[in-house]
Amino acid sequence: METKTAVRVKEKQSSKKHNNQKKPPCGEKGIVLLIVSLSVVLLASLVLLGYLIFSPEERPAPVTVPATATEEPGDETLPDWIDVQLIAVDGESRRGEAIEAVKDIALHYVANPGTTAQQNRNYFNNPDSTVSAHFVIGLEGEVILCVPLNEKSSATNARNRDTVSIELCHPDATGRFTEATEASLIRLLAYLLDRYKLDEENIIRHYDVTGKLCPLYYVEHPEAFEKLKRDADAARKGGLS
Repeated sequence: METKTAVRVKEKQSSKKHNNQKKPPCGEKGIVLLIVSLSVVLLASLVLLGYLIFSPEERPAPVTVPATATEEPGDETLPDWIDVQLIAVDGESRRGEAIEAVKDIALHYVANPGTTAQQNRNYFNNPDSTVSAHFVIGLEGEVILCVPLNEKSSATNARNRDTVSIELCHPDATGRFTEATEASLIRLLAYLLDRYKLDEENIIRHYDVTGKLCPLYYVEHPEAFEKLKRDADAARKGGLS
């Protein structure tokens, strides 16, 4: 029978042998991982070195899209009575998509009695809005450009692709416009008719596209709409009827 001391010696030897077997040798897998790690570090170092040694003029300029603009891109011909306040490109109210050749000018009303041109422009510019117009004309005749004329607005449904849109403020639920609003509308229409070589038959209502009662007053009073078209065309030619 073995003594207790001999048993302990054998147990220690067995444990030591077992522990030595658990340590795997540093084989091919470890070498590959080491090479990959060193390659990544070397590549990152080379990229950083290249960026540092090139002059600022040789570095590619970062591509940025401004949230807002202060003037209409590529257009310096707008009259000074048009207040340019372009809304942000957000993919909804202003998508930044090019407009086709302008075929008509579409009229709308804001359907929010008593609101100003500035308030409606600011509404177009908020993140929850999905609508916009190129122009808003206010109760006192102020004219604000919200979307560049070389881009689509989000106002006239399928005709966004080839119309310039104008939203009109109104003081009450009848939708009738103030004299100041209508005078500025005639002035703006005359300018746009001349700019795009159109005539009075190219002035349309949102109603003519979708059947929506917009602008309400010109839908319920077609004679007023016909007079507006004649007045705009006469203004384009140099005098009011």
